[in-house]
Amino acid sequence: MSDFVNEFWNMYVIVIVVVSILACAALLIVQGKAKFTPGKTMGHVWDETLEEYNNPMPKWWSWMFVITVVFSMVYLVLYPGLGSFKGLLNWTSSGQYKAERERMDRVVQPLFDKYRAMDLQAMTGDKQAMEMGKRMFLTYCMQCHGADARGAKGFPNLTDSDWLYGGAPEQIEESIAQGRMGVMPSHAQLGAETIKDLANYVRSLSGLPNDAVRSARGKEAFTSAGCVGCHGEDGKGMQAIGSPNLTDKVWLYGSSEATIIETITNGRQNKMPAWKEFLGDAKVHMLAAYVLSLGQSANK
Repeated sequence: MSDFVNEFWNMYVIVIVVVSILACAALLIVQGKAKFTPGKTMGHVWDETLEEYNNPMPKWWSWMFVITVVFSMVYLVLYPGLGSFKGLLNWTSSGQYKAERERMDRVVQPLFDKYRAMDLQAMTGDKQAMEMGKRMFLTYCMQCHGADARGAKGFPNLTDSDWLYGGAPEQIEESIAQGRMGVMPSHAQLGAETIKDLANYVRSLSGLPNDAVRSARGKEAFTSAGCVGCHGEDGKGMQAIGSPNLTDKVWLYGSSEATIIETITNGRQNKMPAWKEFLGDAKVHMLAAYVLSLGQSANK
């Protein structure tokens, strides 16, 4: 990577740009001195009807090239384009982006401040707040949770009543602001047969078809292998650590025997990124209200 910040590359770009402009200027000068004989053909004929005449280019066309060369030189003096030279106006794309963002923040910040002071539950009934929250969701969240917020394999459905870390307003806001890191450790050391027994027991907890004999053995392994430490003796999980409830019908990765075996054998890692630093408190608050409304709408 050090090669690309070497001073050589600065000079490399400058030389290419300057030579290119000078070459265009030289071409204009040479063409300006060329001799033309209006009305005389060059001897080239196409399709027996089209002939090439030795006529000069229209003046307006030639002046366009002259203007282009002059414009490029003025531009390179004012704006960056000659290697590391920033131009007399000291313009940068990042600076322009920052200025535009600050200008937009000054316009919308009072609105965000208004909603920041509101209770999340009250915001779910505010049409304007929900429209703003929806647009933010489609910008930042749909890539994982989908445009309809119903999630996908490994990404939670936000429209149901199942919450790994809790669905209370403050818990949702904390999830968005601070992010979450879900880890299911690998239990490959238990062996294929014990893992299959566990998978059948886990399926039995939510009423799915299972092998009764394996399920009985799996129940014992569920305790001896330490599964109760995260999922509880009843298999209903613990929101404090984000361990899923194994007794309901909600499955983040799938409920088939093969998928559960894969989960127990290899473990799972699932990260929800933190958005507080990027979005700020007001926008996180807005998103939390919208996500809260999704679950409420599904339960009506």
